[in-house]
Amino acid sequence: MPGKSQHQSIPLPNGQRLDVFDQHDQWLCQCNDQELLAVHLDEKGGTVQQSIDDPALLRRAAYALFVTHPEVSSLRFDDHFHAGFMVQDDDEGYVLERDMLWQLPDDWLPMRLDRPYPVTMAMDPSGRRHPVRPAKPTGEVYRRYDHGIEAWVSLRMLDINTDLERFMRWQNSQRVAAFWEQSGTLEEHRHYLETQAKDPRVLNLMGCIDDEPFAYFEAYWTKEDRIAPYYDADDFDRGIHMLVGEEHHRGPHKVKAWLNALCHYLFLDDCRTRRIVSEPRSDNDRMIQHLQARRFAKPKEFDFPHKRAALMVLHRDAFFERCELS
Repeated sequence: MPGKSQHQSIPLPNGQRLDVFDQHDQWLCQCNDQELLAVHLDEKGGTVQQSIDDPALLRRAAYALFVTHPEVSSLRFDDHFHAGFMVQDDDEGYVLERDMLWQLPDDWLPMRLDRPYPVTMAMDPSGRRHPVRPAKPTGEVYRRYDHGIEAWVSLRMLDINTDLERFMRWQNSQRVAAFWEQSGTLEEHRHYLETQAKDPRVLNLMGCIDDEPFAYFEAYWTKEDRIAPYYDADDFDRGIHMLVGEEHHRGPHKVKAWLNALCHYLFLDDCRTRRIVSEPRSDNDRMIQHLQARRFAKPKEFDFPHKRAALMVLHRDAFFERCELS
């Protein structure tokens, strides 16, 4: 590209960095001086002028384009190269849509299954029929560089030995205890987390920014959860409980980064997941507003035995349609 081109370096979770050169209507992506993708940009999106035949490298280069040009919704390929994650257009070329790319788990989920876990139905002790869930993962499950906060956002499974004291400190803070109501001793929290670890319904996740733990999330299958009777729960719906423990990682810009990452992970973890739900206390206005900003709808309020709750629902197509991942 000519010398006046704007240059950006895009980091990937696998350690690679993509070099992007951008000038007017011409865009180029390279990796280690190898040209991966050359694109002509216009008001309709991007038309590929040259691309590499390696689907994995092409996928990453397309990601770099969508990150650096959030206004572009699709890439048009005039030749007949087909990477398997494109759709054929009317002119016998192929199109890669932004929302399709973000649904590919390959670069963000290090522990991903090669295919959806087979469906075998089971009955839980309370009489609810649901699919048997896969074994819980270990270690890190999601990583992505968020260009909005210029930091790595990652999720890993909670480790009781490493995270117990941190978890107790967070739960005993006045701000968190007001909504979670789980303040207690170290042994009480150990018992809680050990019980959770044995429950196939729930994943206990630590949220990290640049590898610093800052938040705790519980992701659960709603079909076998107490929320199931309060809405039409699907077999693969997921629910989330969330708390930010570190004060210096609070703020709307951080919420956008970690909430997008958490929802992205859950939608990628099983392609059959159509909805993510949350049930904050109905008077937790700040959390409800954060959820609505990420396209969660609020169809109703309802009464749990222990609280008045707001049902918040995020549909898969609503999440990927906006694609506020960056």
